[in-house]
Amino acid sequence: MPAVPPIDQSCDSAFTSDLLNQSCFCITLDRDELGQALETTSGEPGFQDRIAANQPHLFSNVPVFLPATALAVMQDIIVAIEQVAQVPAYKAAVLGWAPEIAHPDHGPKGALMGYDFHLSEDSPKLIEVNTNAGGGFLNALLAQAQTLCCVGRVQVAADSLDTRFEAAVIAMFRAEWQRQRGTAPLRRIAIVDDAPQDQYLYPEFVLVEQLLARHGIDAVICDPKALTLGDAGLSLGDLPIDLVYNRLVDFALSEPHHAALRDGYRAGAVVVTPNPHNHALLAHKRNLTVLSDPAALAGLGVKPALAARLRFIPQTRMVTPENADALWQNRRQLFFKPVSGHGGKAVYRGDKLTKSVWGDITSAEYVAQALATPSQRMIMLDDVPTPRKVDLRLYTYDAKPLLVAARIYQGQTTNFRTPGGGFAPVLIV
Repeated sequence: MPAVPPIDQSCDSAFTSDLLNQSCFCITLDRDELGQALETTSGEPGFQDRIAANQPHLFSNVPVFLPATALAVMQDIIVAIEQVAQVPAYKAAVLGWAPEIAHPDHGPKGALMGYDFHLSEDSPKLIEVNTNAGGGFLNALLAQAQTLCCVGRVQVAADSLDTRFEAAVIAMFRAEWQRQRGTAPLRRIAIVDDAPQDQYLYPEFVLVEQLLARHGIDAVICDPKALTLGDAGLSLGDLPIDLVYNRLVDFALSEPHHAALRDGYRAGAVVVTPNPHNHALLAHKRNLTVLSDPAALAGLGVKPALAARLRFIPQTRMVTPENADALWQNRRQLFFKPVSGHGGKAVYRGDKLTKSVWGDITSAEYVAQALATPSQRMIMLDDVPTPRKVDLRLYTYDAKPLLVAARIYQGQTTNFRTPGGGFAPVLIV
C-alpha cells in the first residue's frame, strides 16, 4: 500500500469538511425514496412504517463530511491491524487470553467487520473493533437515498462503495464459504441472533435475507435455540444450514442455548462467520492494549514500520489493582470499557465516574482507553443549530472496505435515541 499522507487540518479538504460539518444544514435525506427502497428491498408491505414507528431515530436527515486524507488513514490502520494479527507471536499472545474455542482457525476471515473511529483534531482515532457490526445493509440504502447539497464543494465518486455494496457482500459470503468448504455448493445461510425479531436492528436481518435470495442463496432468520445438530450437520427443522451469518454477542458461543451452534462450529459441521477465532484475533478489547503499545509490539516481533501505522490507536491499558489508583487520578482523560462488553453497555467516561461505579470497574475486567474526543456535527433542531457527536464506521472484509458510514448521537455512546441523530451517510471531501 502506498504511503498515507499526513493529515494536515490546514489543507483545503480538511478545512472544508470541518466547515461543512459545522455550517451545512442541508437536509439531504429523501425519506420517500428511502421508504420506497426499504419496501422494495424487504419485499414486505408496511416495512418502512414499522421502522418509523419502532426506530424513529434510526436515520439522520443530514450527511457527515470526511476528508479524503482521513479516510485513507483509517483504511491504512485497518490493513495494519489485520497484518499484525497474522504475526505469529502476536497471534499467540492474543489467543492466550481467548477461550479455547477461539484457538482453531477454520478458514473464514470474518464477515462484515466494523472498525469505529473518532475524528479528533489531529487524526482519526480507532476506538473499537467489532466482529458483528450492525447497520451496513441499512446504511447502503440510506447512502443512495440522498439529494446533493453544497454543490461544487463536495466530490462524491460515481463508483462509490454503497453502489458496489451488494455485489461485494455476496462475494464476501461466497468467499467465506469457500475458505472452509472449497467448491461445494452454498445452498442456505442462517442469519442468527437471540430472539431476532426483538432486536433493534431486526429490519436489517430482513434486508440480508432478501439480498441473499436475489442471488440464489436461500436464507432464514432464526434464534440459535431453534437449531439442532445431527449426523447430517446443523439444521433448522428440516432445513440443513450450510453457513451461519453470526450476529450474536456471545462471542465464545458459551451460553447454554447456543449449544447446537457451538458444537457444530467446533466440529466443523457448519461454517460460522464471524466466529470466535475472528473475534479473538481482531476484536477482543484486550488486544488494544498491545496494538496501542509500540514496546509490546516490538517485543512480539512486529516491524517498526508496521507498528508505526498503528500510532492513531489511543493508548489502552487493563485496569489492575497495581494501576487502579493512578487511573482514578487520571480518569478525566480516560474512557473505561468492559473487556467482554458490546454495544456501548457499561462503558464510562472517566469524568462521569462515581466512586461506587469505580468499585464495579475495579472488581471486573475493564480496559482504560485514552479519551479520543469525537468530532461534532451541527444540525438544525426546531430552527436552532444544535451540536451532536459523530463516530465513523468502516465496514470491511479481509481488510478491504465495503462501506463507510457515520452515527450521529448525544451522550456517552451511540444510542439511536437522539433527536436528529442516527445513521448518516459519509460524503468524502
